[in-house]
Formats: sequence, C-alpha cells, structure tokens
Amino acid sequence: MIVSNARGLQPAPWIVQWAGLVAPSAAVLDLAAGHGQHAIFFAERGHKVTAVDRDVSVLPDHPNIERLQVDLEDGSPWPLLDRRFGAAVVTNYLHRPLMPQLLDAVASGGVLLYQTFMAGNERFGKPSRPEFLLKDGELLELVRGKFSVIAYEARLISEPAMAMVQRIAARRI
Repeated sequence: MIVSNARGLQPAPWIVQWAGLVAPSAAVLDLAAGHGQHAIFFAERGHKVTAVDRDVSVLPDHPNIERLQVDLEDGSPWPLLDRRFGAAVVTNYLHRPLMPQLLDAVASGGVLLYQTFMAGNERFGKPSRPEFLLKDGELLELVRGKFSVIAYEARLISEPAMAMVQRIAARRI
C-alpha cells in the first residue's frame, strides 16, 4: 500500500519501484524532504528516517521520522557530519556542492535513490536554469567508481507533469 502524506502527496513511482533495495530497518536519509511523502513512505515500512529540509514545519510528526531543519544552500557545513545511512533518497532537488557529502553519507552496501530534472526540462517550465538541471549522464558520472548502478533512466516523463528527468538506483560498493 502506498501511503500519502496529509496533503495527499504520494512518493515518486521511481522511489517506490526501487524501495525494496533498502535493507530492512536501514536508516534512510531523505534530503530536501519537502512535504515528506518519501519520509512517510519509508517510516511506514519500519525505517528510521532523517528528513532534512530548510522548512520542516510541513513534515509530518511520526515516531520514525527525525526532522532536521537546515538550509542546505547557505554555505553552512554539512549537517550530518560522519553519519551514514542505509539509503539516501533525493527527488526534484539538485545542489551540486552537496553531492560529495551526500554520496559519502551512504554506507557501504547502502542504496542511493535519486530523481531530478535534467537538461531539456526548460521546454516544460521550471526548473529551467542550468544550475538546477543535470547534464546528460551526470548521475552516472557522479556515482562512477563508488556505486554499482542497478537502474538508470534519462527520459521524458508525463506524470505528474511533462518533464525531463534522470533517475538512478545504485548500491554503494
């Protein structure tokens, strides 16, 4: 069963499709958690979730969700120090300076589930600025040598709206 949050938002189909890769009871990092649909999804599956966002007031209260309010783009140090997670989930967010810390936060054998917009999305609206759009093959390059790629797509999607996206499911080597 797919659990919606209080606003009726459901987790991204890509995240649901590959969620089975996350080890039972593994700690999950939901970076740029937004309204918490992925945090709720994993919390309801029994995972302890650390949901990070600049505004956590919209995140649900749940015993398995640790809410961490952090502006990830203000130049502050990485808020998770040396914490490691069995999975990291990111959707519809890209801030390239965080990528090394994000990838390092995934423990050996852990899973990265990432989906965001890529070049070509400017035809469909926002985001349209290059700093918010992945370049062709960029997710593959970021994980090369550190992760084993299980699934990858770079494609046009039509739901919930037309967009160009890249998505990856990868396991830390």
